[in-house]
Amino acid sequence: MMRGIRGATTVAKDEPSLILEATEQLTLEMAKANDVDPEDIVSVIVSTTPDLRSVFPARAIRSLEGWTYVPVMCTHEMDVPGAIERCVRLLMNVNSDKTQKEIQHIYQNEAVRLRPDLVEEDA
Repeated sequence: MMRGIRGATTVAKDEPSLILEATEQLTLEMAKANDVDPEDIVSVIVSTTPDLRSVFPARAIRSLEGWTYVPVMCTHEMDVPGAIERCVRLLMNVNSDKTQKEIQHIYQNEAVRLRPDLVEEDA
């Protein structure tokens, strides 16, 4: 069965090192929380808000040990007035035996505002 795992984080400014570090942390937490091995990943779609353009966040994912051959693609989110700023979103498509309810979606930093219904109280 293929499942989608959602995740998002924000950065303080459009700086390559901040974007790459935040993307790496988010990716690893998503994989760990859902017991995902890189061999189980079908693909990862990474989107950023239009105010992030200094680096491709996919670089962070491709540089992870064992993730070299995971298909990753970057794109931009729609520029909607009032939307969260400096946000990196991930959609990790994985082969998994977990049910939809068992999938743990990860939201970090200011991105917890995107889906407060999926963020644990103590997170």
